[in-house]
Amino acid sequence: MPRAVVLLSGGLDSTTTFAVAKAGGFEVYALSVDYGQRHRAELDRAAAVAKSLGAADHRTVKLDLRAVGGSALTADVAVPKDRSADDMGHGVPVTYVPARNTILLGLALGYAEVVGAFDLFIGANVLDYSGYPDCRPEFLAAFENLASLATKAGVEGGRFTVHAPLLKMTKAEIIREGVRLGVDYSLTLSCYDPDASGRACGRCDSCQLRRKGFGEAGVPDPTEYQ
Repeated sequence: MPRAVVLLSGGLDSTTTFAVAKAGGFEVYALSVDYGQRHRAELDRAAAVAKSLGAADHRTVKLDLRAVGGSALTADVAVPKDRSADDMGHGVPVTYVPARNTILLGLALGYAEVVGAFDLFIGANVLDYSGYPDCRPEFLAAFENLASLATKAGVEGGRFTVHAPLLKMTKAEIIREGVRLGVDYSLTLSCYDPDASGRACGRCDSCQLRRKGFGEAGVPDPTEYQ
């Protein structure tokens, strides 16, 4: 069984990506990153998801991006609430974390070298919400090329592949696929600004997109909202 490293945040998209990788015949090594994010409660969800879906291993790397800041998720900047669909569809939001996916994929690449994996999975998506530049297919293709140039495994003839199976799926399609694969979405957290007990705010961009997705998928939303 080939090995794959899956970036697992504990959110809806990364959890579905894990399930897709496993259904594709991969032995999954899950990697989560504690980067000082405001919604750190997602890391507990990631651990629960990794156990539920049967990860071969699950590691959490600590890397405090609050030292860099520049995002509502890593600095003292308010998380936008109650934005319209039109507002969410334009520009790069303040919840963008500078270079986050480049950093996370770099960590996943290092982990992949250690465990002998050549397949990296990330839950990037551009269809429902395209505000993040590091979720674009052009970026993922560029990183895939970099991965084989920048590693010992690549120099020795290995070829890395970056998989983004959800890239062009709507949130409703993602949820339906996850349900088909047996994902328990009650374990996941998508909120950017949960309360101290981990309940979702229901008003940030991510919560709104999640709610909309469950509604359009015709699947009951198991999220506990404030």
